[in-house]
Amino acid sequence: KFSVNTIKIYNPLNKKEIIKLSEKKIKRKFKKNRFKILTVGRLVDQKDHMTLLKAINLIKNNIKIHLIIIGRGKNRNELIKYIKTNKLQNSVDIFYTNNPFPYIRSTELFVLSSIFEGLPNVLLEAICFKKFIISSRCPTGPKEILSNGKGGFLFKMKDYRDLANKIEIYFKNKKKLKNKIDFSYKNLNRFDYNQNLNQYLKTVNSLIIE
Repeated sequence: KFSVNTIKIYNPLNKKEIIKLSEKKIKRKFKKNRFKILTVGRLVDQKDHMTLLKAINLIKNNIKIHLIIIGRGKNRNELIKYIKTNKLQNSVDIFYTNNPFPYIRSTELFVLSSIFEGLPNVLLEAICFKKFIISSRCPTGPKEILSNGKGGFLFKMKDYRDLANKIEIYFKNKKKLKNKIDFSYKNLNRFDYNQNLNQYLKTVNSLIIE
């Protein structure tokens, strides 16, 4: 855009460390015999958790869901109020932990409802555990990670009906959609920890004036 020479280096992803952290015991667990959905992110406007809650409210009578929202932030009370008003207490839990990986490992579906992102690491982390992803089609980040829909579903930002529809589609077609999970996992090597750190080192060394 600005006619500047640039080099693209993806975020370094340490799969071994993530998998190791996922093996730790957790106090809270997904409820049995429920469709397990997870989202992780700060409880702020950017992450737009309200769209996800509205989608869950729309399909709560069609699918027995347990949604876990991991995060903290200024919108917590607003989200809790919506949950109580719409009688979603038995379907949604909100809490914070600094180690979300055991929950990512235990989920069936990961949802990101952000209205903007850079390159969201949490999607890469979900792919590490071969989880299906539904993400907003925000300007940057998710589209690239999910290869414009080849590796998961993308829904229109702030459109809770579109999100609800895609959740139902995945719920009814899990086996058929496994190919999208496989596609994302195979493309995860773009974010390899050692590969990308070596790229940083190589780039910095090339800029040093001896």
